[in-house]
Amino acid sequence: MSEVLVPEGSFLGRLITAAPDAWQAYIAHPFVAGMADGTLPEAAFKHYLGQDYLFLIHFARAYGLAVYKADRLEDMRAASAVISGILDVEMDLHVKYCAGWGLTEAEMAALPEDPACMAYTRYVLERGMAGDMLDLHVALAPCVVGYGVIGAQLAADPATKRDGNPYLAWIEMYAGEEYQDVARGAAAHLDALAARRGGEDRFAELAKTFEAATVLERDFWQMGLNAV
Repeated sequence: MSEVLVPEGSFLGRLITAAPDAWQAYIAHPFVAGMADGTLPEAAFKHYLGQDYLFLIHFARAYGLAVYKADRLEDMRAASAVISGILDVEMDLHVKYCAGWGLTEAEMAALPEDPACMAYTRYVLERGMAGDMLDLHVALAPCVVGYGVIGAQLAADPATKRDGNPYLAWIEMYAGEEYQDVARGAAAHLDALAARRGGEDRFAELAKTFEAATVLERDFWQMGLNAV
């Protein structure tokens, strides 16, 4: 766990500590290890990329729900900014990146949604609909912060292959300062929400949500390997 992204004693840090096996299985999944040493089958990565395009669409929907669930203008603006970032910036960058792997936007938009993609995105939306802002952001955290943790740990690991690694650009993207800022902001926002919304009294239930979401993120990696 990156202490920079997830400070010791933070609410997110406590959630991770409460689900150590699920978290480790997610951030050290064989899919992640395959990106680190460059051995991940190309077919697995391309399947992941196509589903990640669909995933981003549903993540934008989740932040739309965050606007609806918010009871403070600053929270509405923050969620709205994320929606704009996903729809107006991140999806365009994703399409351009995928083009380098021979995937067009039209092809990705026409893909059938893999059950693993459906499971995690709908779980996030369900938790947000049934609960409040804190429930929603706890369910989002394994993806938003987890990718930052994975990117940072792979970039810092001297065993990560640099020369000739086709996945180095992905690692550098999530280890880069721009995404690290996004992850830090999400972790800090979760702390603030927990303080305002009785996170301590609700911790046991929120920990279950976080663990379930983390397992579903792990399954998203496994989805890529299963496609080979």
